[in-house]
Amino acid sequence: MSNIDLHNHVIPPTIVDALVRNPERFGMNIEVKGGKRYFKSHGRMTELLPEFYDVNAKIEWMDRRGIDISAISVGPPIYFYWLSPDAGLEAARLANDGIARMVEKHPDRLRGMAHLPMQDTDAAIVELERVVKEHRFKAVEIGTSIEGTALADQKFRKVLRTIEQLGCFVFAHPYQCLAQGGMDDYYLRNFIGFPLDTTMMVAHLMYSGALDDLKRLRILCAHGGGYVPYQIGRFIHGFNVRPEPKMKTRTSPRDLLRRFYFDALTHDPLAARHLINRVGADRVVIGTDHPFDMGPEDPIGAIDAIPELTASEREYVCELTAKDLLGED
Repeated sequence: MSNIDLHNHVIPPTIVDALVRNPERFGMNIEVKGGKRYFKSHGRMTELLPEFYDVNAKIEWMDRRGIDISAISVGPPIYFYWLSPDAGLEAARLANDGIARMVEKHPDRLRGMAHLPMQDTDAAIVELERVVKEHRFKAVEIGTSIEGTALADQKFRKVLRTIEQLGCFVFAHPYQCLAQGGMDDYYLRNFIGFPLDTTMMVAHLMYSGALDDLKRLRILCAHGGGYVPYQIGRFIHGFNVRPEPKMKTRTSPRDLLRRFYFDALTHDPLAARHLINRVGADRVVIGTDHPFDMGPEDPIGAIDAIPELTASEREYVCELTAKDLLGED
């Protein structure tokens, strides 16, 4: 059995070089302090570790942690949604071609996820079609919200529909939170903001009717799905007793929950157990969040620590669910 990680980040050398060469165009620079390189991440400086850009360092880390295959996606700090459309498209092309080159060096160990310039939906579709044709990517990483606009917004529907039509899945990963306030201290923008934005994304997609339109679109949620697995009962109850959730859809969240997939990155074995109980092991995958510090030290150990994990459940979480999403059955 293979251990397949669908939540693993990179900053490809193409992007690193672009930030060094033209920081003004991309609104970010690489700083050198004490002989180490840093980039801005969620308002603070994060060390540019070799595992971000050096494909061999990434593979060596995978070997040490027992990960056989990783699907690599850009780190949220370099989504670049805030750039002008032309700069955003250039950044996306650099990122996608850089990821493809990393995959080409270790095609048996790595899979690529596309990055799209969501600030220009027409350009996003063109870039998506290009990378699927040229690089054969099977997944697309998108922010849970885009510069203050919900992913369920009608303006993004044609991008999601194209992803669906091309047979790819969405890996939804937050980089900011629609809800603002009270999160400036204690790194709460990550601890609370990230899971909250994922939860809000799921709610908007459910109640907006987007999933009624996109009946075959599969969406993988990072960080255990935020608060969704714990609060889905409230979503369902609210739908049953209130008129507001039924304004755009007649489909209950109860019937939409299994449209989503979730990584097991909950940082708590009991929470991971609840996740599997609620959605099924066939909707759960490994997520390491590597190389960011919010990833687990021992990702496979974290899976094995889940109480009463059956051999069948472990096979789905570690391999079968990911293979199904990647179309590698």
